[in-house]
Amino acid sequence: MFQTNAFRLFLFGLIVAVVSCSSSKQNHSVYHKKPKKIILLIGDGMGVAQISTLFLEKDNTNNFKRFKHIGFINTRSGSHKITDSAAGATAFACGEKTYNNSVGMNMDSVAINNLIEVCSAMKYTTGLVSTSSITHATPASFFAHTKHRKFEFDIAKQLLKSDIDFFAGGGNDFFKEMRSDMKLYDWTIDTSSYQDWKSLVFDSNKKYGYLLAGQGLPTMEAGRGDFLPEASLAALNYLGNRKSFLMIEGSQIDWGGHANDYDYVFTEMEDFNKTVGVVMDYAEKDGNTLVIVTADHETGGLSLNAAPYKDKDGNIRQDYDKVSTSFNTGGHTAELIPVFAYGPGSHHFQGFYENNEIYNKILDLMK
Repeated sequence: MFQTNAFRLFLFGLIVAVVSCSSSKQNHSVYHKKPKKIILLIGDGMGVAQISTLFLEKDNTNNFKRFKHIGFINTRSGSHKITDSAAGATAFACGEKTYNNSVGMNMDSVAINNLIEVCSAMKYTTGLVSTSSITHATPASFFAHTKHRKFEFDIAKQLLKSDIDFFAGGGNDFFKEMRSDMKLYDWTIDTSSYQDWKSLVFDSNKKYGYLLAGQGLPTMEAGRGDFLPEASLAALNYLGNRKSFLMIEGSQIDWGGHANDYDYVFTEMEDFNKTVGVVMDYAEKDGNTLVIVTADHETGGLSLNAAPYKDKDGNIRQDYDKVSTSFNTGGHTAELIPVFAYGPGSHHFQGFYENNEIYNKILDLMK
């Protein structure tokens, strides 16, 4: 009896050891796998409170719940405790903290290499999608170099000469005088107001640009529709199975925060959440795609509070079953910002670190 039990224990231990060894090898393999495609989604102005609105009102369709690797970044710029979008995006795109309003330049106003330039040198195909003007501070930081974000005509000229392969957004006003240049630099440009994105067929040897508004695209409340998720899918379709880097920006979460308009913020968050879902579906199916979701800063100081009410004696109480919202500023805040990651290399984005380390983490995974 003793020998039988001992044998069973031995056999059980052997099975556990084999399974553990096999599982360890699999985890080790996944842990050290390098991504072929990298997608960076930036919810401009999106802080923890903005993300929390999805848990309150869209919990069943909240795509942020699909991430297992989560970190936090300190967003302060090189010149201020509170960053603007240009300095915040430059940290992501170039790996250095710089002064507020700087696009792709260091603290001494010297141009520094950005991810589009680095990716191109490494034979990556690249794309940008944004609900703002494509020359706006955040997308501009990934391809342009200028001392101030307001120089959008100059930024537009730099885009045409850049190594970007695909872009979609607003900003047509800044390109109107460059139609001949667009052809000179072999761009296929579309300025139609609405796209049937699913029917688009791309030639991988051509460069495509979509300028679908004079400046920023309409708000979701004004009927923008599914531009962001559908244009993002179109970009992924164009990039195909090639080594690629794609930046997608939900720009107007920030604008709603500046306006202290909760409905504006929430409808833009819904749109961004839908886009995250589309990208996650793609990445889960592909298996070689790293998805990173973060923000350059929080805007508005959004707070989610217990709704106040008066009891029968006229005293102010808080109803913990109802949520009211408030803003405490019309500008940006110094809040730490979450980073969500999925796919090969996603574990590198856990922990607390500075915003410019996003660039270094991406670059390390590309090498």
